[in-house]
Amino acid sequence: MAHEFRMVHRVEFADTDMAGLVHFASYFRYMEATEHAFFRSLGFSVMMWDRFKVGWPRVQASFEYHRALRFEDEFEVWIRIVAIEEGTIRYTCVLTRGETRIATGRFTIACASRRPNQPMRRASIPPEIRTRLAVAPARSTDDEETLK
Repeated sequence: MAHEFRMVHRVEFADTDMAGLVHFASYFRYMEATEHAFFRSLGFSVMMWDRFKVGWPRVQASFEYHRALRFEDEFEVWIRIVAIEEGTIRYTCVLTRGETRIATGRFTIACASRRPNQPMRRASIPPEIRTRLAVAPARSTDDEETLK
């Protein structure tokens, strides 16, 4: 059962602002791209309307910024599952460049179903997906502080 995923990214020019720093909104795209790669590594997609009749809207997302990233920087994004409930998955996220912590984030996704001409509604995580996921084991105090 999977509980974490790491992915290397490189800062593209379009991700930067007029000061040459990564724009704050880009961090959310990096986190989401890593989550999508995590789902693909398990044989799934975050677009599951056809296969499971569910999708995964974000219901919470936040970041704390510690250091700047610049154009062409290579960095790693590490996401960990910290909670799974009947219809939600909660992650922590750490972006690092080498040994330097760049940002820490959190996000929660909700499993949602939809029917024609109706709004999306919360749904239980399908068993085929749920059985492939696990909450990450507790880490040392220092690691947990990094991931909060």
